Amino acid sequence: MSDKLDLITIGRSSVDLYGAQIGGRLEDMGSFDKYIGGSPTNIACGTARLGLRSAVITGVGDEHMGRFIREELAREGVNTDGVKTDPDRLTALVLLGIRDQEQFPLIFYRENCADMGLTVDDIDPDFIRRARAVVATGTHLSHPQVEAATLKALNIAREAGMQTALDIDYRPNLWGVAGHGEGESRFVESAAVTAKLQSTLHLFDLIVGTEEEFHIAGGSTDTLKALRAVRKVSGATLVCKRGAKGAVAFTGDIPASLDESEAGPGFPIEVFNVLGAGDGFMSGLLKGWLDGEDWPTALKYANACGAFAVSRHGCTPAYPSWEELQFFFKRGIKRPDLRNDAELEQVHWATNRHGDWPVMRVFAFDHRAQLEEMAGYTQEKGARFKELCLDAALQVQNGAPGYGILCDNRIGRQALHRATGTGLWIGRPTELPGSRPIEFEPELGADLGRLREWARENVVKLLVFCHPDDDGKTAGMQVARVKRLFTAARRNHLEFLLEIIPSKVGPVDDATSATLIQFFYEAGIYPDWWKLEPFKTEKAWANAVAAIERNDPRTRGIVVLGLDAPEAELAASFALAARQPLVKGFAVGRTIFGDAARAWMKGEMTDAQAVAEMADTYRRLCDVWDAARTEAAQ
Repeated sequence: MSDKLDLITIGRSSVDLYGAQIGGRLEDMGSFDKYIGGSPTNIACGTARLGLRSAVITGVGDEHMGRFIREELAREGVNTDGVKTDPDRLTALVLLGIRDQEQFPLIFYRENCADMGLTVDDIDPDFIRRARAVVATGTHLSHPQVEAATLKALNIAREAGMQTALDIDYRPNLWGVAGHGEGESRFVESAAVTAKLQSTLHLFDLIVGTEEEFHIAGGSTDTLKALRAVRKVSGATLVCKRGAKGAVAFTGDIPASLDESEAGPGFPIEVFNVLGAGDGFMSGLLKGWLDGEDWPTALKYANACGAFAVSRHGCTPAYPSWEELQFFFKRGIKRPDLRNDAELEQVHWATNRHGDWPVMRVFAFDHRAQLEEMAGYTQEKGARFKELCLDAALQVQNGAPGYGILCDNRIGRQALHRATGTGLWIGRPTELPGSRPIEFEPELGADLGRLREWARENVVKLLVFCHPDDDGKTAGMQVARVKRLFTAARRNHLEFLLEIIPSKVGPVDDATSATLIQFFYEAGIYPDWWKLEPFKTEKAWANAVAAIERNDPRTRGIVVLGLDAPEAELAASFALAARQPLVKGFAVGRTIFGDAARAWMKGEMTDAQAVAEMADTYRRLCDVWDAARTEAAQ
């Protein structure tokens, strides 16, 4: 993989704590959603989502929030070589709220924070020269130390013939000209700030700001006069954001009217949250600029990305992927509140999911009833055995990608929680074992509200015993409950796996599962994963895959279940399933743990022997799957 970059942003990073209640005062917020934040960090993520190779130079603390920023950047595909871990300073925090369409209160916790600890020594010339462009933001011109670091990066870029851009990003309280309680303020006149900005504007090829930001850069509250003042000290293309009126670009002299400029189409979107909209705008603009598009096209990208941001909660999470942006341009606006456009939100969700799982070798030990029926079982022994299952899974995984587990919370709570952070894919069941129609585990709560307590790594798994011949009442009840759980999973940012087993309900043929799959899609249910029975014919697989791809070309894929089949039978089913690229692997349980569990529960097998036996079986199945996939690809 090339180490070349398209752009490097430099400046602040933070953990944004967004008030989850809309319409209340920040004082009254009862819960918060945690996102990555800070203008340069948002821009790095926003451009990465649009397909640019981006990096950020910033500082984070040597603590949990600093690690969150690093990990989130990596998940977004942003290069972190320029992220400094500062052992002496804490990561910056920001508290934000959505009061109404006009008020968006926020408080910056940035006293001596980690990103303000950047020095000139943290700027590596070789790293800077890996990029095509350096993008600075105004806040890091507000203090001599970080200003020096920013200017060093810009001068290296200029000397190397790279492009440079400035997002003015004026926050008066971060310049010390407004109080801590005025984080929402976007403009306070200051001759000192104007002078500081004007001393650097000649370093840029592109300067971007709102009308108020050009007022501070140009030293006048008359926008045209301010733009002309900026033009006197800089030959950069000036892009002025005008809110609902869109944005305009000036490549030469400033004309007599803002309307005498290059512009791109705007998008009539409901304003829900302006926080982070400018960073979304900048991401789209940089995509067009660095791709060599004309200014109307670049402004079209920018306006659209800004529109996505103002219609959603959070900053970086609101920004579109490149595929999503093209879908939006092609289809158009169906409703102004984009966050409530189900079709668009499905594309947004599916194209911005974290992680990649081209192979799925899943050890399923989420069984509850099967263990509880075993001789010698107690709750304590069941919990201990599931930890042994996890030990076996981790032994086989050995830090490699493509491995996972299915584990419940009722018996396997310790194993489930210990698995978090190991790199395993983790599925967690929600159905009451054997229920038909579906009943949910009581731990979810009557309103499924306890999903908010789940670790974000957990995938919501639901098994449905269903059949196309089900009577209308049963079918309607089941699909309604699946839809409730699917909706709750999305609301809590959890992926969803739907497992269907029709063979336990009635006779099956090559069309049975495909018919059920279509039925669930028509109900508005879009699983990230499907877990399907091992079909006996290639036609059955082709029908099921066609039904999924017809309705959701962006699905994660399929895993094939084991149904307690012997290894030889599983090998035959793997060989057939592996011919379908959409089938990513298997999720097998009792074939792996059944014999060991029965012996261990009765005291006939030690912990070490149980782990060794399960690991051996699991490893053999992984090898069988990998061989089947290799053969199918030939």
